[in-house]
Amino acid sequence: MSEILFDPAARRRTVSLTINADLLDKAKAAGINASRMAEAGLEQALREHRRAQLRRECVQDLRTWEDYVDKHGNPNDDWREMCRDADAT
Repeated sequence: MSEILFDPAARRRTVSLTINADLLDKAKAAGINASRMAEAGLEQALREHRRAQLRRECVQDLRTWEDYVDKHGNPNDDWREMCRDADAT
């Protein structure tokens, strides 16, 4: 599942970041494109944030379902019984 989190064709914007000077110098000397790596890091952080958000939503949905079953019973039990009755005829 590869969700598109942002528009990769969007225009690029010049921004100001504060980065460890030694790290930046060494990355440049190694031929590493700091802008592209920053984008990759931000994308990864955004993916992790989205995963955590989805996990929270799933946990909430599961709790809601469990609360419903506790209050009203499992509707699947009725379905299984109807299917058994239909098979018996």
